[in-house]
Formats: sequence, structure tokens, C-alpha cells
Amino acid sequence: MRAPAPPFERHPSVRRREPEGRHVRVDRLVRPLGHDVRLVPQPHVPAHRALALLLGRTIRLGAALWALPQDAEPDEADPAVAAARVEADRLLELLGWETSRELAPLSPVHRSLVVAVAALRRLGYPWDAEVMAPYGELMLEVARRDLDFMETHASEAEKVEMAVAAAVLFQPVLRALHRLAQEEESARRYGIE
Repeated sequence: MRAPAPPFERHPSVRRREPEGRHVRVDRLVRPLGHDVRLVPQPHVPAHRALALLLGRTIRLGAALWALPQDAEPDEADPAVAAARVEADRLLELLGWETSRELAPLSPVHRSLVVAVAALRRLGYPWDAEVMAPYGELMLEVARRDLDFMETHASEAEKVEMAVAAAVLFQPVLRALHRLAQEEESARRYGIE
């Protein structure tokens, strides 16, 4: 009796196996997301992957980042969502982020911003474009540093992998640094009593 083939060999659309090294790297990159990821090629390539193959680095990076798990969709019937969308759009205009403004209707990241701002507004925190702009400026500097580091990698595949790793695995580092900075600034301003 023959041993059953691994699932990726049984799938009818599979033409070849991924190299072992690539499979291990993807698994290590995606496992922290908490999803069961199988490297089984799909019969129809998703549109974002097809575009990534045809277009430049910016599109490839964006496609890789947009393919990550995203927050829930905003409830368009919620008045807080409508107000948050206006503020998010004003923020992008205030910052001069033209590409982000143009992609906003398609961007899962823009939708995540809208959902987060809507939640704050529902709780009575009027986060508007002017309040968020200084944070946006700081995040632009973080993005510059991400891309500077990404450009130290040799291949396009490594660069895209680095962008995804920075978006997924480095976010907890940024969150922890933010909280540590809050602790430090609070102690400097108010002392420890």
C-alpha cells in the first residue's frame, strides 16, 4: 500500500512543489499571523498577484501588504464611519499623500484607519485630521526608515519579504516602543509617585 501524498501533491492545480527553503521562509513569515497557510497554487491567480508580476516595485510592495489579513469592513450605515471617512480623507489631503488619496477607495489600510477613527469618535474622542497629522508625519519617517532598510536587501523577492515582515512582525516592536516612550515621557512630566 502506498503512503498518501502530502496535500500539496494531491491538489489538481499543482504543477510543481515549492523549494523547501522557500516553503520554510514563507511559513516563518506567515505563522505569526495565526493563519493556516498552505502553499497550494490556485487555479486563478488573484488580480493583485497578477498586477504585482507586471508592474513596478511600488505596486509589488502594495500588493504584498494588501494581501495581509485586514480589519473588518466599516459599517457604511454608521454615522461615525461617515465622519471618520471625511477626517481620514482630510488627513491624507493635509499631509499631501496623493497616492494614498487616489488609492483610498480600494485600500484596506484606509478602511482600517476609518474603522479605528470611527471607534474613537463613538467614544467621544474627536480625532480629526489636525489631531492625526503630527502622527502621520511621524509615521512617514518610520516608513522612510523601513524602505531604507528594505533597500539594503539584494533581490526583489527579499525586498517584498522584508516589507511584509516589517508590516507584520515589526508592528509589535513599534507598539512596544510607543508604550515605552509614553512611560518615559509620563515619568519625565509627572514624576514617579
